[in-house]
Amino acid sequence: MQRLRHCTAVILALLVTAAASAQTPAAPAPEPGDATFEVFLRGAATGRIVVHLTRTPAGWTISSTGRIGDLVTNRFEVKYSPDWQPTDLRIEASQGQKQFQISTSFGVTTAINEITQNGATSAKTDQVSARTVVLPNNFFAAYEALAVRLAGSDVGAEIPLYVAPAAEVKLSVVSVTPESIRVPGATISTRKYAVRIQNIGATIDATITVDGRSRFARLEMPAAGVSVVRNDLAGVSARTVAARNPTDSDVTIPGIGFNLAGTLTVPPGVGRLRHPAIVLVAGSGPVDRDESVAGIPIFSQLAGALAERGFLVLRYDKRGVGQSGGRTETVTLQDYADDLVGIVKWLAKRDDVDSRRIAVVGHSEGGSVAMLAGAKEKRIASLVLVATIGSTGADLILEQQKHVLDGMTIPDAERQAKIELQKKIQQAVITQQGLEGLPPDVRKQADTPWFRSLLMFDPARVMPNVKQPLLIVQGDLDTQVPPANAEKLAEMARARKKAGPVDVVHLPGINHLLVHATTGEVSEYPDLPDKTINPEVADRIATWLKK
Repeated sequence: MQRLRHCTAVILALLVTAAASAQTPAAPAPEPGDATFEVFLRGAATGRIVVHLTRTPAGWTISSTGRIGDLVTNRFEVKYSPDWQPTDLRIEASQGQKQFQISTSFGVTTAINEITQNGATSAKTDQVSARTVVLPNNFFAAYEALAVRLAGSDVGAEIPLYVAPAAEVKLSVVSVTPESIRVPGATISTRKYAVRIQNIGATIDATITVDGRSRFARLEMPAAGVSVVRNDLAGVSARTVAARNPTDSDVTIPGIGFNLAGTLTVPPGVGRLRHPAIVLVAGSGPVDRDESVAGIPIFSQLAGALAERGFLVLRYDKRGVGQSGGRTETVTLQDYADDLVGIVKWLAKRDDVDSRRIAVVGHSEGGSVAMLAGAKEKRIASLVLVATIGSTGADLILEQQKHVLDGMTIPDAERQAKIELQKKIQQAVITQQGLEGLPPDVRKQADTPWFRSLLMFDPARVMPNVKQPLLIVQGDLDTQVPPANAEKLAEMARARKKAGPVDVVHLPGINHLLVHATTGEVSEYPDLPDKTINPEVADRIATWLKK
């Protein structure tokens, strides 16, 4: 799909549905034209749609065709007046063997629906708000109209959304973040809107990116694992440019068959010729070198803070992400570790690096990758494991799923059924037996080399071969990798023979993203008022490394 799947939160069996809402002022007119979008479900490509936005004296028309899984859109067309009051909606589509059509006519405050399914037609009339945004589920071309409304909105704005032909819901704007996305030959200015959708019986968080032409560019629904990305932003060479540090410079690290792209942050001023160096390793999913999650550029901030304390810091786009080459279809945790070893060897040859003092700081899944690299590469002088798992990947994913289910109001039988399905999925992936018994869409998501390597990763097996000194840093409000994992890692590390010292740092009130939080829950991320990582993280790492 953060494709929003950050760190180790991979819950395949938990299916969450979504719908949307809100109200806003007039927005700049969008630029008409065509666009193609790729659709991802939990990181796996699942469809493509082609969207057309046209303008006539009568108003605006958004149309599209495409396929998402087994949903085939033969015709999607929604029309708006010049001031974006909806007038007509037409959908002709099929899902599996079932054909359906939706025809909706809008008054100022009414929506008259005619729904045809398998030859049977029914009618339904709903009351809607004036200038509601028509947003039927799974027809993502409709987000072009929402993008226009968001482009004229600020924090706190509310927009009504009509999830045709079901009901109207309300969307509120939680935050607005200006971003620049670098693509080959250009930099695209965008605004990312974190929104909250008050759905019936549930609240859905999402982010919607709108470009400078008031056109829809990207949708992320983390809870549902849905990501919709416009083609020009979906390539591996596209990356969001977060806030840069004054001493940042971009570098290319040669590899076997492809290069990795990164950013070096050097200590300010004129210092010693050779600096101690740190490599930052990001968590799971398509996060880039800045490890930006929920508007927080974790690694950009951490690199700047560590450089101010005298370290040369390298952060990089993972294989197949951002501007780095390579592919992700067959990648495993060990492959990521091999990439890291190559980066350390490259750093060790630089004239401005003290090759005897190269440390690796891994965050979440990056900590597991750091352990695998440290077990085989002696040039790594020390390891810092931040929010890193102390159990097998399979156990942690089950723990994460149970935590999410505990926060849902569903019957115990349904909760247990989801847990048993998750266990079945994981066992089939690990053993490579029984995969044919899984639903096709679930198998497509789960049966990957990366997911199998994550499930099978066991720090207890790797730790005896990790001889470096270890610092374990853990936020005590982390709900993705709970604090008990730090103590498990420390116990394993202290049991090593002929190995370096082990220290553990617990940070009260700090979540998985290394910022101050109230609950630490993933659902809280969009609302975090403080987008700055806790300075104690860099302080503790720098002080420990200097020892």
